[in-house]
Amino acid sequence: MIYLDHAATSWPKPPEVLAAMQNFLERAGGNPGRSGHRLSIAAGRVVYDTREALADFFGISDPLRVLFTLNATHALNLALQGLLKPGERVITGGMEHNAVMRPLRELEKRGIKVEIVPADKTGTLAPAAFTAALEGGARLVVLNHASNVCGTIAPVKEIAALAHAAGSLVLVDAAQTAGVLPLHLTEMGVDLLAFTGHKALQGPPGTGGLVLADSFDPAQLNPLIRGGTGSRSEFETQPDDLPDRYESGTPNGVGLAGLGAGLAWIQTRGLESLRAHELGLTARLREGLENIKGVHLYGPADPQLSTAVISFAIEGKRVSEIGYRLDEEHEIFCRVGLHCAPAAHRSLGSFPEGTVRLAPGPLTALEDIETIIRALARIAAT
Repeated sequence: MIYLDHAATSWPKPPEVLAAMQNFLERAGGNPGRSGHRLSIAAGRVVYDTREALADFFGISDPLRVLFTLNATHALNLALQGLLKPGERVITGGMEHNAVMRPLRELEKRGIKVEIVPADKTGTLAPAAFTAALEGGARLVVLNHASNVCGTIAPVKEIAALAHAAGSLVLVDAAQTAGVLPLHLTEMGVDLLAFTGHKALQGPPGTGGLVLADSFDPAQLNPLIRGGTGSRSEFETQPDDLPDRYESGTPNGVGLAGLGAGLAWIQTRGLESLRAHELGLTARLREGLENIKGVHLYGPADPQLSTAVISFAIEGKRVSEIGYRLDEEHEIFCRVGLHCAPAAHRSLGSFPEGTVRLAPGPLTALEDIETIIRALARIAAT
């Protein structure tokens, strides 16, 4: 079988990830920060080691500014609900996932003003459009770094500079780019970055986080939940210390052990090498699909402008039929439909039917791509 759903979650996980998780449960299965015995200390060390590695990966100096969450959606909700107050304004783009749009629509009911800057038919955002939007002032600009539908990479650095010049904070949803592109918060000009562990970072589900730039004042951000942290237990109020202010309840220690191993796996191979491999696959896949009669491709034509995500449709065929036939007839696994991003599909012109999404990963081979092209040629012709 050929797995082409890495934009949803990476699979298979590297053996090092599975080994790290098993080792945690066998040798460090205590509750991190909740006890003084050796199992708790060992578990706490694993959690901190992963936090420290991620801080270095994202280019911040203080590991305590990596706040662990369940996933990117959890992290985005922490940022959006913790920052925005009634009467304030937030600006976002036309390619957002529902992990951003649903919290924003809920906050809209509470008096938050939401403005959406349109994207073009390739999913591209123009910085100049944000200049106009920012003239009215905004508390926050929130951006999808790369579309989960068609892979288009947003010009985050340019938009962030405009936002800061206008006095706005910048939050980036890096669910599709953490583990794919270099992410250095200072160089990007980003104040907060949400990431997930189970996609390109090669970790397990249930891991992710919100990264606070060194320049960001945490006093601006209210916790999403409150409860036990293992610290300041004499008080019934939430501690102000990082990361405890935002990390209530027992952390996913075994998951974070796996995430740390996934990050190490990526760094051993090198982001540039992994990116080059996926660019080669994407370029060949686009080329092959362009030569199939009836195929309509979405997103930028240049693979350099996107992640390894390709969306398409075939004239006269429902996307659900294409996905079913790829699975049943060819054992090729993809995703079809709206991909939890109706705003992006409206921008691309593929709403409400959606698209077929192919998302190769680091272990996808060029031979797999040739097999997929042949399979889609047969499906388009019959």
